[in-house]
Amino acid sequence: MVQQFQGQMKKRHSVLVFLKGATAPLVLYFENPFAVYEELTQVVKSPMPSRIIEKETIGPLKKVCINSSEVCAVALQEEQYM
Repeated sequence: MVQQFQGQMKKRHSVLVFLKGATAPLVLYFENPFAVYEELTQVVKSPMPSRIIEKETIGPLKKVCINSSEVCAVALQEEQYM
């Protein structure tokens, strides 16, 4: 039974953005999540003053604006779906 579903399973990646003061991360879907992940990790590492980050996504959230000083962590998540 398990083998029947393994061939149908697909993988997608999402970017998780953890914000200061938020209990749950933002789950964002992009055409190229790896590039967005790299960009956001550079923002977290950067000592530059805060700026607004605006991104268009392909998931339920269509557009997000985040203050760079509010981002405390970023993660990449792999999901399996049918």
